[in-house]
Amino acid sequence: MNGLSDVRLTLHSQELATGQNNGTREAGMGNASSDLSRWDRFWRRLHTRKALLALTADQLKDIGLTREQAREEGLKPFWRI
Repeated sequence: MNGLSDVRLTLHSQELATGQNNGTREAGMGNASSDLSRWDRFWRRLHTRKALLALTADQLKDIGLTREQAREEGLKPFWRI
């Protein structure tokens, strides 16, 4: 495995853990959970889009994106899907 694969596996495991934690938190919060999960999604989008802008050409190639595609996605506001 190259370094990027290790990073993706680590990030994926963190997302799974976050998802499990969110599920536990949402179960106890009732109606507030949908609002919190929305903000969690916004927060995740903000950070992952910023991370796209920082990837090298080799890393972008590994995930199948061009620099322009990454830039386009990375510059979107966090509230846009």
